[in-house]
Amino acid sequence: MLYVGLDVHKKVCYGTMMNEKGDVVKHGRFSRDPRCLKEFMAGVDEASVVMEAGYCWQPVYEWLEKDGYEVKLAHPTETKAIAKAKVKADKIDSKILAHLLRCDLVPESWVPPREVRELRGLVKHRAFLVRMRTRLKNRVHAELDGRDIDLHVPLFTGRGRELLKCLGIESINQLVAVVEVLDKQILEVSKKIRGLAKMNEDVALLTTIPGVGYYTALLLLAEIGDVSRFPDSEKLCAYAGLVPSVYRSGEKTVYGPITKEGSRWIRWALTQSVHAHVRYDTRLSRFYRSLAKKKGKQVAAVATGRKMLKVVYWMLKNREEFRSLGEEA
Repeated sequence: MLYVGLDVHKKVCYGTMMNEKGDVVKHGRFSRDPRCLKEFMAGVDEASVVMEAGYCWQPVYEWLEKDGYEVKLAHPTETKAIAKAKVKADKIDSKILAHLLRCDLVPESWVPPREVRELRGLVKHRAFLVRMRTRLKNRVHAELDGRDIDLHVPLFTGRGRELLKCLGIESINQLVAVVEVLDKQILEVSKKIRGLAKMNEDVALLTTIPGVGYYTALLLLAEIGDVSRFPDSEKLCAYAGLVPSVYRSGEKTVYGPITKEGSRWIRWALTQSVHAHVRYDTRLSRFYRSLAKKKGKQVAAVATGRKMLKVVYWMLKNREEFRSLGEEA
């Protein structure tokens, strides 16, 4: 058995192969493409490979997976801590990764199945298009403000767009044209996502939460994956970075702001859902309003999002709709 550590970058990879005794049998630098990776792994039938869950890991992971290798994804923060403690190394390179793999010290990150990875890509692509469209719309507003023009109608309704075109301002016409292209693309992606959502029982379950639509539900499911991999709701909250940071000094323990580690997409989806949810009268909404008076809306939204994520966990775990357990949140 050989142990292979890969340090993956945007254009190149650094690889180290180690035998069971810890001897380096091969080390090299090669372009980050499937042909060069095959050349580096040539002649190796049985090997375990590890790389960090950083930039550009996914294509390399899939190339190796396709060729039948056992591949592990290392959690960057935990890997650095272990490397510093065990091998006194501050910088993680391919040799350190291979050594940690050989010693069974790799803190693994969860790798979602291919279909979940594709779903993540789809919902994030829609979010990217929507954000791009929002930036363009904001630019149109800025162009009008700079010219002291007020059309007195919502700009991106049918009537608003007609008035914008009648102004005859080239820069605004170009921005509106791009917005219209994005409208069509967002509609196409949304139809595809809606089709996937209709076939997903978990989406039907999560959309019983007031304020959670099919898109948000699908995004949460894509980021969470198989909920059974979390032993309890606290572990899911930690995965989403919604637990407080902890600082200990002697016998003193201080709790700070949330860690923000893990999936920022879960945090974003929950924040959007909370803002929609608080229009309804539920226990979660009452908690939000009470905390908002004391700590402000931003803190209340994060805290309510954490509670909502716990509700999501138990809904998926127990196959229950929000109506039957939402008031226990």
